[in-house]
Amino acid sequence: MKTIDLKTLHSAVAGNAAAFRTRTRLQPAGGEGDKVFPPTYAGAVYATEERRVKQTDGSYVTTSCVLMDSVQSQANRLEEALQQAIDTGRFDDCPIPLIEVDFSGEDLLDEIGRITSLEAPHRASDAILRDSLHDGVPFRKSDIGKKLDYASLNNATPLYEICPTALIFGIWDSTGPKGGLGAKFQRALVSEIVGINADIGGLRRGIRRDPLEIRAAAKVIKSKDGYVLDADGKANSAVSPSEVNHSSIPFPKERDRKTDKNYFDGVTLDYAEQTTVLSLPALRRLRFPVNGGSPNPETDAAGRTVLAALALTASTLAAENGYDLRSRCLLWPEGALEWELLEKPGNPPAKVTIDAESAIQTLKEAVSAAEKVGLTWRKEPLKLTPAPQLVDLLKRSQEIAAAESTDENGD
Repeated sequence: MKTIDLKTLHSAVAGNAAAFRTRTRLQPAGGEGDKVFPPTYAGAVYATEERRVKQTDGSYVTTSCVLMDSVQSQANRLEEALQQAIDTGRFDDCPIPLIEVDFSGEDLLDEIGRITSLEAPHRASDAILRDSLHDGVPFRKSDIGKKLDYASLNNATPLYEICPTALIFGIWDSTGPKGGLGAKFQRALVSEIVGINADIGGLRRGIRRDPLEIRAAAKVIKSKDGYVLDADGKANSAVSPSEVNHSSIPFPKERDRKTDKNYFDGVTLDYAEQTTVLSLPALRRLRFPVNGGSPNPETDAAGRTVLAALALTASTLAAENGYDLRSRCLLWPEGALEWELLEKPGNPPAKVTIDAESAIQTLKEAVSAAEKVGLTWRKEPLKLTPAPQLVDLLKRSQEIAAAESTDENGD
């Protein structure tokens, strides 16, 4: 079995290999058959569908599956893993370029702190960055921000320099000066977790127990200052004490599966499976001219190799962090992460050993090799400050949120 190193990675990227992939079977941390809770979408429903699943005898059956973690959510987790590794110093000797906006010192109800391009929803093209300043100039009108206007498949260098992760996880610069004509880069790294043979629960059991055991019949009248007791029980505006967060609250009754699809009481499944694929053809579409010159095969291959190493590093770091997807959805892999390299059609995939430390080391060597052919990226974060109008908008939003919370609680 090959161990990932710069030579192996460069050969795969520069050659005709199609992808690195890994498929990992996962079980609930509570053990096989334990209930887990997928994400809910509009209408409080799970994302379910029928899929063809290969059996141990080689045959396929169509079975009910449920989405446990979407491609978008997985991308966020991979970026989060990179951010954590950066914050803990694992890349101190090979800094990964970031754009960051610092809200520290702003007079906010809820302190925000720092937001980076690994945390902003739309990466380098996010409105948070657009509405911030670089040396007092709107970011996209600054000298370095203007470079993004010229980013394209034939000139991926501007993003490589300040936000290379956008070239891995995808970006559409639709909020920039060109609007919908802004640069588009597809996802090169795609990951998803799906629950196989999922059975959705239909009965929520239990109760939120009030230690005071306040009865639902003890009605109250909500007011700005809190609430008062509806002493005579005749006020039209009287509500249950549960409206001001008192009394025991039973969970909803059983639903009819045939008529009501709004289930959100978890699922049991045979297993969950994470599938991660790094597309090498997607990376080969990227060109990396340097110093205003034309693209050339040497710098192109070097840049693509760095991005491949960065993608594999993100995947292995995320796996290292585990699979705690949300409340009551902690999964545990049945075995170690196993990677395959799809090199030649008709040949079995080559097994490749990739862990976080080997991936980080390969990334460092790939960055150094790219620098030797003139392709460099920033060593320090590109620091921005929020523009006044962004701060004003944020303040007002927080004030509204605080008022809405107060209204809901009757205070």
